[in-house]
Amino acid sequence: MSTASHLEKLNGPQRKAVSYGEPLPKGVKAGPLLIIAGAGTGKTSTLAHRVAHLAIHGVDPARILMLTFTRRAAAEMRRRAHDIVKTALNEPLGGVSHTISQRLTWAGTFHSIGNRLLRHYAKHLKLDPHFTVVDRGDAADLMDAVRMDLGFATKEQRFPRKDTCLQIYSYRVNTQKSLKETLEQQFPWCLQWEADLSKLYRTYVERKQRCGILDYDDLLLYWHAMMGEARLAQHVSSHFDHVLVDEYQDTNRLQAEILQALRPDGAGLTVVGDDAQAIYSFRAAAVDNILGFPDRFTPRAEVVTLAQNYRSTQQVLDAANALMAEAPRQYRKHLLSMRGQGVRPSYVTVADLKTQAECVCSEVLKRREMNVPLKRQAVLFRSSSHSDVLEVELARRKIPYVKYGGLRFLEAAHIKDLMAVLRWADNPRNTLAAFRVLQLLPGMGPVNARKCIEHFEAHQYSFEALKSFEVPQALGMDWRKTIELLLALADPQRQWPGQVHLVREWYRPHFERIYEHFHTRIGDIDQLELLSGQYASRERFLTELTLDPPNATSDLAGQPVLDEDYLVLSTIHSAKGMEWDTVYLLNVVDGSFPSEFATGKPELIEEERRLLYVAMTRAQNDLYLISPLKFHLTQQSRTGDAHVYGGRSRFMTEKVLKTFDLKTFEGSSPGEASLQDATGTSLDVGARLKEMW
Repeated sequence: MSTASHLEKLNGPQRKAVSYGEPLPKGVKAGPLLIIAGAGTGKTSTLAHRVAHLAIHGVDPARILMLTFTRRAAAEMRRRAHDIVKTALNEPLGGVSHTISQRLTWAGTFHSIGNRLLRHYAKHLKLDPHFTVVDRGDAADLMDAVRMDLGFATKEQRFPRKDTCLQIYSYRVNTQKSLKETLEQQFPWCLQWEADLSKLYRTYVERKQRCGILDYDDLLLYWHAMMGEARLAQHVSSHFDHVLVDEYQDTNRLQAEILQALRPDGAGLTVVGDDAQAIYSFRAAAVDNILGFPDRFTPRAEVVTLAQNYRSTQQVLDAANALMAEAPRQYRKHLLSMRGQGVRPSYVTVADLKTQAECVCSEVLKRREMNVPLKRQAVLFRSSSHSDVLEVELARRKIPYVKYGGLRFLEAAHIKDLMAVLRWADNPRNTLAAFRVLQLLPGMGPVNARKCIEHFEAHQYSFEALKSFEVPQALGMDWRKTIELLLALADPQRQWPGQVHLVREWYRPHFERIYEHFHTRIGDIDQLELLSGQYASRERFLTELTLDPPNATSDLAGQPVLDEDYLVLSTIHSAKGMEWDTVYLLNVVDGSFPSEFATGKPELIEEERRLLYVAMTRAQNDLYLISPLKFHLTQQSRTGDAHVYGGRSRFMTEKVLKTFDLKTFEGSSPGEASLQDATGTSLDVGARLKEMW
């Protein structure tokens, strides 16, 4: 089979993107390339084919850096590239394709790649290579401890809580804006605390450095700083011939500048994304990164646009195209369906939120009878609270559903307990983990735990020194077992396999004492132990799981058994990258689309347009936009009728509405019984009234 066979299944623009560059005797020479991949146009397949194309033409997979936003995306890319090469070279037993799987080791998220590079270059950055990476929850707890120590929690006026403090810090770091700008633009209610927040963040940074801790933002900050030193940047860059970036529209300023330093001339740099799906500015993502990409290089970067859509019918795409045609600044593209015309989407006007819920339930059940399973239908909304009334109606009609969101696996208290033991053993200076572990012991409260940590610090963080710390007498046996465990885990000769089992055996009596319904949580710990077997070392296990945790316990324990089938409810932000046969979009009115909080700034209005576009392009066959006319006010009696009217969304212009079937749904009005003629009965009320006088 010809080595060009891997290009045969691709359409013209995909083929152009995949084969971009000049083949060399061994390798491919290419300038900067931007692939604008519209919704449903085969972005993942194109990027995987690009990796395979490079490998087929002699590029060493170990010299390809692939940056994604989830670990799952990196694994999927690696798997697809392997399959493409195997088919193209007709290798039933592997060979080059096997090499891809083995040597494509630099594929991962920005944070995980940053973590690996920082450990490698630690001595050049005055950084302890055994640093611990903490997740958002632990970072917020550390921020809170500093906040308390500085006395900010006891101020007479309301000082921002820990999560808000961390959001401000993270936004300021990732946008590289000043603290004053960040507060003015994103957190104006916190502006009065600028000086105190500055002190809080300086102390927070000092505390992290003393404990040998890095948070998510530090991984990018240190990497960014490293790339600012010319010799180090050149050394890092020399490891890679090609750099590929997925979801480039979601990058923040730090990430864009890291890439620029990696490839100042753009040689071998390929980025893939869709400016029309840039919806994460609240996480500091900058749409200007993708809009301004071509002009950062001389000569200008090549731009290839993918517009052949494999997901939705043309009628759905016509509506999405009409919506985006009115956006002022974008890469113009007109999505064309490969699946035929289909039916027109529906714009449904309803009286109020209760009628909206009835409308959705009726349509969901109707489509289920037409052999569209509940799982292939999704209800999307701008904000999590928008589905409240619908959830009540679904429960009343006994329609099972799952709502995306909820507790992350690593945020469960018992998992955090067990991970803290491993983190402390991995980095003795991690006093955040130490504080949590010590308080698991009976009789060891916060005061004793702090004294123990002070004693530990005074003895150069030696676990052996814990033997000389005086603990309450009742703690004797538990204390000895704890020290034995820590010494065993800290032993450099001890192999990683079996360490999680060792910790869970120590943890079991405390686990059963602390948690009332401990038997319902054991499955999580079983899954954690199973998961640990997938990692080569303790450091890799702790770091990778912290950087890219499973969304919920069910991600590890199998799908929740809710019913034979269930409807999907999701915020639009959580639905990005997903697709369903039928999509219902709630509250398409001004105030939701765009959100009332976005109406002050043109750039935020445009992001709201893109959010609506993302929601609409999740639908494969049927799309329903639902617009309630009135919203009842809260704080009134059950029978009250105080309400406000919802204005038509400014995005639903006449041109956009022409692509929809306009419908109304009446619903049932409570208290209005169907009135039937009382046959055989007539009454002359007028005559009776005259007789009264």
